[in-house]
Amino acid sequence: MKPRLILPLIAAAFLITGCASGNTAAEKRADILKMRDETLTKLYKIQPGARTRIRTAAGYGVFTNVGVHIIWLGAGGGWGVVHDNQTGKNTYMNMGSAGVGFGLGLKDFRGVFVFTQKKYLDWFTDKGWDASAQADAAAKAKDKGDAWAGAVDVAPGIYLYQITENGLALQATIQGTKYWKDSELNK
Repeated sequence: MKPRLILPLIAAAFLITGCASGNTAAEKRADILKMRDETLTKLYKIQPGARTRIRTAAGYGVFTNVGVHIIWLGAGGGWGVVHDNQTGKNTYMNMGSAGVGFGLGLKDFRGVFVFTQKKYLDWFTDKGWDASAQADAAAKAKDKGDAWAGAVDVAPGIYLYQITENGLALQATIQGTKYWKDSELNK
């Protein structure tokens, strides 16, 4: 795949994910909080122990992400919210990812980050960068397929649960993901 195809691939991922629905910042925040609550409800049904881990952590983040991978290039995008359990503050964030490696597919998933200490939560909301290598196979369509891959230790003091919503993907990639604060929604 030629380098000039990278931008259209990234653009396609962002078009698929869009952003939180609503015309106003308040409507978009409400949509994100609804996605968060629905995702946590699913997670607690799949992994009941996650409830205690999240409740006793410094905080957590819930993100929606759609990724596209075609041959050697992949891209994804999404949005979510990070909640500080100590202060009760929500920080609304966006995300984008790009990667190289063999793969083919489209995957819609939710990610729930659990931050064991305040310094990790602050680092994530301030820096918001994750670079990782991953091998992944996921398949789900509506109520068919495996919906949970378990919690993964993604960095010191940060755990991630992934719930696949829809899609089919087979990939082995080196991928970078950037998370950043949404300036409109954090006013």
